[in-house]
Amino acid sequence: MRQIDPDFLALPLRRLADAALQRARDLGAEHAAFRLERVRSETLRLFDARLEGSMDADDLGFAVRVIKDGTWGFASGVELTPEAAVRAAEQAVRVAEVSAPINREPIELAPEPVHADVTWVSAYDVDPFDVPLRDKVELLGGWSAGLLGRVDHVSASLMQVKEQKFYADTAGTVTTQQRVRLHPVLTAMRTDGDRFDDMRTLAPPVGRGFEYLTGTGWDFPAELAEIPDLLTEKLKAPSVEAGSYDLVIDPSNLWLTIHESIGHATELDRALGYEAAYAGTSFATFDQLGTLKYGSPVMNVVGDRTAEHGLSTVGWDDEGVEGQSFDIVRDGVLVGYQLDRRMALLKGFGRSNGCAFADSPGHVPMQRMANVSLQPAEGGPSTEELISRVERGIYILGDKSWSIDMQRYNFQFTGQRFYKIENGRLAGQLRDVAYQATTTDFWRSMEAVGGPGTYVLGGAFNCGKGQPGQVAPVSHGTPSTLFRGVRILNTVQEGGK
Repeated sequence: MRQIDPDFLALPLRRLADAALQRARDLGAEHAAFRLERVRSETLRLFDARLEGSMDADDLGFAVRVIKDGTWGFASGVELTPEAAVRAAEQAVRVAEVSAPINREPIELAPEPVHADVTWVSAYDVDPFDVPLRDKVELLGGWSAGLLGRVDHVSASLMQVKEQKFYADTAGTVTTQQRVRLHPVLTAMRTDGDRFDDMRTLAPPVGRGFEYLTGTGWDFPAELAEIPDLLTEKLKAPSVEAGSYDLVIDPSNLWLTIHESIGHATELDRALGYEAAYAGTSFATFDQLGTLKYGSPVMNVVGDRTAEHGLSTVGWDDEGVEGQSFDIVRDGVLVGYQLDRRMALLKGFGRSNGCAFADSPGHVPMQRMANVSLQPAEGGPSTEELISRVERGIYILGDKSWSIDMQRYNFQFTGQRFYKIENGRLAGQLRDVAYQATTTDFWRSMEAVGGPGTYVLGGAFNCGKGQPGQVAPVSHGTPSTLFRGVRILNTVQEGGK
């Protein structure tokens, strides 16, 4: 049975929380929350089967956040003593008092049931931090060596994170949780005459343990065995002719389009104009809730903080709100947003859907993304069936570069591999492909979504937001999908203009 590490539980969690919260009460705070967390991360990087470097970091500290005179106050510390916790509470209250005269919007929070003395551990079997470094290097090095000789160079990396959090607030909620995530990547590189290209594994980052690399959840040896021939074919492939094409898009590519054009666009703080860092606000403004035709009727998008192995999956968020699943787009219409407690009450939603997160003990929680996912069609078609419906089109796999405007509306995406579709069949690879559209035109052109057998949870470790900037892990599930009449650009021709 998975358990929270005893060394974390041995920290003086309750004593520090009690000291901080009582001091905040004594100073007249309307609300106070204490958060202690430890974030351990390890990154390995290899080139041509040899270790280039490894990094092991450990961030341990606590934070106190209060509402005093209707104004936020925040302070953090690293000295794990009741005296330091009291000082942080005093500083947080003082920050609120100093800021109150210029605060024109009193802070109130949506109610949340009390979650007292509850624990949660994410779904994994083998803690990657229990696996010796040499075993990880041997595994990545062996995979890399197996590619060398068939390609010119191979880079490999493995990022691993264990995040442990203790939260308590003046309402009585006390939560303790632990989650593990990892992201393995191998990239093969090759030249052919004057052409150079690379190809990366499609395996997504996951909220799993080391078992993900050793046979549970992804067949890495099978994927790696295919890459040299696929890369050789890509180097010899013709450049795409720009124009309008039908697209079948694999989950390994579409997850990123979901992230940029739906995930960020439906964060309520962006839609209301409170947040504009990292590519702006949102075209999906609040006045369009319930009326905006985001996409075609087959489009159903859910925000989910409970998805098994999701990178944004939690037991409770950093405001003590239980993880939930909620609708964002239903039958093509915008019906919901991602919320924290303040935004939920501000716009009359009644309850937060658990989207507050801070990436370290020294940072303030902000509204962050849930696992935002396009739902498959029950009994829906396979990827092969979707391809069979296309006379002239392109099948796209893997993410690469992307660009989107400040309203999350005009975008362009590329990928790892592209296949011409002719008369319902794959007809060889293409190069230099990018698809371009506006968000609503693109999602309204979606004719069909695949069945549950095509569904994959993709994602990233490094979603950026805020100022000062924070990063957050997030997953996006999607089935294979069929789009009609999407504009395709030739990236070489466009780049030369």
